[in-house]
Amino acid sequence: MIRITHQREKCIGCNYCVELAFERWRISKKDGKVTLIDGINKKGFYTTLTGDDEYEANLNAAKVCPVKIIRVEKVK
Repeated sequence: MIRITHQREKCIGCNYCVELAFERWRISKKDGKVTLIDGINKKGFYTTLTGDDEYEANLNAAKVCPVKIIRVEKVK
């Protein structure tokens, strides 16, 4: 299982994460920022738990994020 954390307020809407992990990310039509699908907001940080099958795509999304606001980590 993996945990994905996203600090949405700092998002610049570059769309890299959507391109690399489209099953987990969407661009909001309201403000142009990326939304973490199934993310739960806690003090400005959106977090979700998902299966290991999404690890590689989301890790790549975190690596290419120009503002470094995505964190992907394996959890037990």
